Amino acid sequence: MKHVTVIGAGLAGSECAWQLAQRGIAVTLCEMKPEKKTPAHETEYFAELCCSNSLRGAGLENAVGLLKEEMRRLDSLILRCADATAVPAGGALAVDRHGFAKMVTDEILNHSNITVKYGEVTDIPEGDVVIASGPLTSEALADKLTALFGDADTLHFFDAAAPLVSFDSVDMSSAYFASRYDKGTPDYINCPMDKEEYTAFWQALIEAEAAEVHGFEDKCVFEGCMPVEVMARRGEDTLRFGPLKPRGLPDPKTGKEPYAVVQLRKDNATGSIYNLVGFQTHLKWGEQKRVFTMIPALKDAAFLRYGVMHRNTYLDSPRLLDRYYRLKSDKRIAFAGQMTGVEGYVESAASGFLVGVELARRLREMEAVNFPQETAIGALGLYVSNETIAQFQPMNINFGIIPPLDHRVKGKRNKNAELSQRSLAIIDAMKDEVLR
Repeated sequence: MKHVTVIGAGLAGSECAWQLAQRGIAVTLCEMKPEKKTPAHETEYFAELCCSNSLRGAGLENAVGLLKEEMRRLDSLILRCADATAVPAGGALAVDRHGFAKMVTDEILNHSNITVKYGEVTDIPEGDVVIASGPLTSEALADKLTALFGDADTLHFFDAAAPLVSFDSVDMSSAYFASRYDKGTPDYINCPMDKEEYTAFWQALIEAEAAEVHGFEDKCVFEGCMPVEVMARRGEDTLRFGPLKPRGLPDPKTGKEPYAVVQLRKDNATGSIYNLVGFQTHLKWGEQKRVFTMIPALKDAAFLRYGVMHRNTYLDSPRLLDRYYRLKSDKRIAFAGQMTGVEGYVESAASGFLVGVELARRLREMEAVNFPQETAIGALGLYVSNETIAQFQPMNINFGIIPPLDHRVKGKRNKNAELSQRSLAIIDAMKDEVLR
């Protein structure tokens, strides 16, 4: 029987181990709990949800709802356990936190093809291995990975990401394309503010509530990447001489430079996603939405990802991994979960699912199943391995990384629902092959 070592029994590692075992592969699943825990862990269970008990939106008008439904139709362990332990949560899928983790743990422990090995892994094992050790990967294993890659810059220990918005939610009647001093091509969306608008925005920003800094996070992150709200507190005009500098960006409507300008920079090749330049932030997500939508052009902005700043270990995946999350330089090693740059519970499990399916097929000398970009599973893997992304940052699944429809649909919810139906038709056509 073929054998694989999976390091880490979180959402990704548990899903990966299950998919491998279901396909007749012997799995050694290594988990450092309960011998060693991080400050984020509370129980001895696998697939422990360290933060929220919500797996986010359930409807097919949400990209994460589509991702869940794809996994559900393809026999995901994580989705089966989540559905079985669901609690009322309106339009979201939320679970009984301990009931969910216990069910995943029981399924893993009772599988005849899975052997659990407890204790910290401090080196990369021989043979086929999947590293799903999460964003709080132990220092010893992180050092081994750095040595493997030969470049310390391939591992990032602080996540300092600005918010992302969808292009179609930006009010272009209040914004304009331009580059500063007309240098190069006009690639930036510029969102102007007059003095009154800026003053109100600045006041709200300096008074906004920051997220709690948990014990397992490094507070010194602020020394390396200053949050926009901290910069704002240094003075009312600090931002106007920094990321909101209007110099060289005249508004074509007036021919004059605005009082302040927020710039949006394209975040993907298709131009469906933009990030707020210089807006690294530690504000609570609700506060980000409240304050940042005070920018006139962003009054109806759809935030695909809010800004986050916390300790994190993730790979420079576009340079290191292929679409199957395998290390390009050594195909026996694959990665899964949040350390690959996917963000969120469901996304982590989805990466583990894809790794398990593809690795099992390779070991059984079967052709790979290539999930197309029109599917959420495929879009996520292709985003993580997209070499055109210059500054890679973790991101949730969203419709911005899925190709658009070939026809116009009125209404965003209707458009998203139709995108989901297209994706699920593809999944249904692939189902028999994937489950082999």
